[in-house]
Amino acid sequence: MKKVVTFGEIMGRLAAPSNMRLRQSRNLDVTYAGAEASVAASICNFGGKARYVTALPKHSLAEATMDAIRSVGIDTDYILRTDVGRLGLYFLETGANQRPSNVIYDRADSAIAITQASDYDWDAIFKDAQWLHLSGITPALSKIAAEATLVAAQKAKEAGITVSIDLNFRGKLWNWDANFSSKMLAQKTMREILPFIDVVIGNEEDCHDVLGIQAGKTDVHSGDLDTSRYPDVARQVVQQFPNVQKVAITLRESISASHNNWGAMLFDAVSNTPFFAPLDEKGNYNPYQIKNIVDRVGGGDSFAGGLIFASITPELSNSQTALNYAIAASCLKHSIKGDFNYSTRAEVERLMSGNASGRVVR
Repeated sequence: MKKVVTFGEIMGRLAAPSNMRLRQSRNLDVTYAGAEASVAASICNFGGKARYVTALPKHSLAEATMDAIRSVGIDTDYILRTDVGRLGLYFLETGANQRPSNVIYDRADSAIAITQASDYDWDAIFKDAQWLHLSGITPALSKIAAEATLVAAQKAKEAGITVSIDLNFRGKLWNWDANFSSKMLAQKTMREILPFIDVVIGNEEDCHDVLGIQAGKTDVHSGDLDTSRYPDVARQVVQQFPNVQKVAITLRESISASHNNWGAMLFDAVSNTPFFAPLDEKGNYNPYQIKNIVDRVGGGDSFAGGLIFASITPELSNSQTALNYAIAASCLKHSIKGDFNYSTRAEVERLMSGNASGRVVR
């Protein structure tokens, strides 16, 4: 199996313990994560091979970050160590019931935000790779990071590599050009990258905020989604970007911060066919009901990691099976603290087979 390459920023995550508010916390739990690193971690934990590319400063906190990603088997050979820039941070308080989770970013002038595309050795990075995964978070950091993301996609396509991107709109980050609103800047930037993309991943909000496409009158905050509208959203993505082969849309129904229904759709542009997961015994869409969420941060990244891993694994690669795998993997992530999904392939396949009781495995 050749490697999956992911490119983006990794940060220190400082989280208030349990469900405490940040303002009441005097001790914070420290871990290290970022969207693209989380995808790489999932792939390695499933038994695949992943290489993570980023830029980090030369100090001990960055070494701790490297230790965290190496611990799950991620190849770090092409992480640049810089004399300028800093380690980005984000602060998290985990919501409960009707109080949502909240994130505070502290990422200005991070190492990746000021590292030029030309500083990365793309030919070496892609020499033994079969897939590149990007996200809309990294180009939101700075003009330089946006240009590096675009170059990564272009270089991957030149090397004949499949490229995926998670749209991942983050309104708090898209502020590096004062001439545009956050949504306008995201749309302008991402439309330059998407012509080099084979697989688009996102949710309904991302499609609306980044591409101006909406699933009719669906309201993602109401806890009730009209899934019949999502194939049309995917078709509009493919119509605007004919190079896109597949569109995956996660379907999160937010009943509360602690209770979400979770499923997804995968649209195959070649066959013009939508697939949904999970399905009940009659083949009807029936989302997982996750009623006691431990940590939903990284849920979308675990879906992307599952979809990529399944897509490059022959026995999992048909569209329905790959989607079943991805949504089961991301369902399990909601039970795991931290950004990384530590679920194994066997655990994912057990849930895919219908074993959702949570009974002790002896």
